[in-house]
Amino acid sequence: MAAPPSADQDYKTNLLSLLIANDALAFGTFTLKSGRQSPYFLTSSRLYTAPLLRQVSAAFANTISSPPFVNIAADGSITPNFDIVFGPAYKGIPECVGVVNELATRDALAGTKTWDNISYSFNRKEAKDHGEGGNIVGAPLKGKRVLIVDDVIIAGTALREAVGIIQKEGGTVAGVVLLFDRQERVSDTEQKSAIGAAERDLGGDIPIRAVLVFQDLIDKLGDKIGQEEVRRLEEYRNTYKAQ
Repeated sequence: MAAPPSADQDYKTNLLSLLIANDALAFGTFTLKSGRQSPYFLTSSRLYTAPLLRQVSAAFANTISSPPFVNIAADGSITPNFDIVFGPAYKGIPECVGVVNELATRDALAGTKTWDNISYSFNRKEAKDHGEGGNIVGAPLKGKRVLIVDDVIIAGTALREAVGIIQKEGGTVAGVVLLFDRQERVSDTEQKSAIGAAERDLGGDIPIRAVLVFQDLIDKLGDKIGQEEVRRLEEYRNTYKAQ
């Protein structure tokens, strides 16, 4: 089966180029909350332009359309392993809406109904005590398989909170897809990356994947950012690489 009509074949390069052009991805010297001096920084709060939202949604959809989040039959047909795309407040909200819209667009262009039963949902930071009440907006989570989308994991606190919300509402976490994985160890005492530690802490049976990873910066942007920036990225990787 051919790739979905709206899927970019080299979506990583296209997305990275847009991130740089919109100052969402920058290179230099940045002090992280951990105190590390990072040669790059991704500011996901800048993902507000139409082209960036479109490309981010398409990149998420490409990742979500692959195992383990779907089953692919011998004829190429896809069956999702989730029912709802959940975006933790606040940065995950536009992402979950954008992803569901992108999946619907792909169905419309291909004349298929692969994603017809997929909905979106997100949480409020504070529960609403009037009207419909509650702290969930969008599809109810009870009895549903829920796929979480978010920008990045730093310490895993926000992810554990999202998992707790879904489980409290009666849903089952089917997986997690992040925009970016720094692929560096959490600390000197935690040698795993934030994603690796999260997978372990969640019991090892919830798949976590990333649209972009640190190594993509070197592999996809080497010619664009220059040899000196590549050298600094490689030095950072060698210093903080996760096990």
